[in-house]
Amino acid sequence: MEIKTNALMLRAVDYNENDKILTLLSAEYGKISAGIKGVKKPNAKLKFAAQPFCFAEYILAKRGDKFTVINCSECESFYDLRTDINKFYAASAVIEAVNALTYEGDECAEIFSECVRTLSDMCAYDEKLPLIKFLTFALRKSGYGIALDNCTECGADLVKAEKLRFDMDAGAFTCYGCGSGIGASQVTYNVLRKLDGKPYEKDFITDDGEKRALRLLREYFAYKTDNQLKSLSEYIRLI
Repeated sequence: MEIKTNALMLRAVDYNENDKILTLLSAEYGKISAGIKGVKKPNAKLKFAAQPFCFAEYILAKRGDKFTVINCSECESFYDLRTDINKFYAASAVIEAVNALTYEGDECAEIFSECVRTLSDMCAYDEKLPLIKFLTFALRKSGYGIALDNCTECGADLVKAEKLRFDMDAGAFTCYGCGSGIGASQVTYNVLRKLDGKPYEKDFITDDGEKRALRLLREYFAYKTDNQLKSLSEYIRLI
């Protein structure tokens, strides 16, 4: 049996002398593990199919519950993501997050589509904002959405509050005096509100706002999923 699907290559692991095991993400079939033979040879015809960020039409042979890549036609290489170190680590953080939040057999068409769109935006524009937007989107779709409205304890408007807290369990911001979570900056809160299309306080949008927001997202992601986004940590260090 053969199947044909547009998929994004999430991860490649060496197997045998010249083979690899790929983790692919597709809209129709979700996450798939598939072997690809001879791809480590210097002149391998399908070498591109195992490259980071490869978005392609994969033809897979299925035998039992195992898949093998037998052909591939590239749709988009996202080449710019591999030639700019900041973009590379930002895009790698997206891929790591997708791999951690998706499971074989689960429907994930929305995350797949948003992931491809985000990588395209990272190629064309500055990578920080697409990265923040994707992480908040993927967390929300996975049941870990961040509440960005009023204080979840007393209902107070937080947009101009002097000090805030962030509750990791609830995924919500509170007044500093109401909650018991970690301290959070107004800059982080307002950057996240801005990217979520909510009213925000312009005075709290600073040059380091995106970096602060990414730090909080990194800690929240690790807390909720028990996965450390190593590429995100490296990206934050670089910027």
